Amino acid sequence: MKKLICLAVIIVLFWTNLTGQTEGQKEEKKEMNPALLVIDVQKEYIPWMSKDDQELAIQMMNWAIWTFRQNNLPVIRIYHTDPEWGPQPGTPTFEFHDSLKVTEDDPKIIKNYPSAFTKTGLDELLKENEIKTVFLCGLSSVGCVLATWFDAKSYDYKAFLVKDALLSHKESYTDNVEVMFNALDLETVMYMLEVTKE
Repeated sequence: MKKLICLAVIIVLFWTNLTGQTEGQKEEKKEMNPALLVIDVQKEYIPWMSKDDQELAIQMMNWAIWTFRQNNLPVIRIYHTDPEWGPQPGTPTFEFHDSLKVTEDDPKIIKNYPSAFTKTGLDELLKENEIKTVFLCGLSSVGCVLATWFDAKSYDYKAFLVKDALLSHKESYTDNVEVMFNALDLETVMYMLEVTKE
């Protein structure tokens, strides 16, 4: 009889622990609520970037954009301008690279500082949409992308860099950033987005 009672207690404890983990995992999935930030892929800045990985990086940015669209998740366009030096909004060099698959429906943030959070409405936009996690692609991997990644963490967002979807003026700099900050390959990003839907 004692053995049966002990077995029943073990089963109850195991079931309670299992269902508790499941609820916790569901909450964690819900908490992710991700968005993709596409940063500064403007005609003004593309020529400054390394020629070696431009084609691959833009292709991977488009794959990232496609992946987020397939999962009905937001793609947010980030543009950089300097009030004195430009490029000025409305000019051809201000616009994103022609082959980038962004649309006018994608939310747009214009910044004057390296971080997309500094004196912009990005934090407010993310909070309005209950976004908890941001994935970053674009340029420069050692400049505005990295500044935004650091600030995202200081604003209490989970932040990830998308591997091979980053550019800087030297290919080796981008490679180093991807290693140092654990950039995620697109397959991993796709898996994470799939898991959040379950």
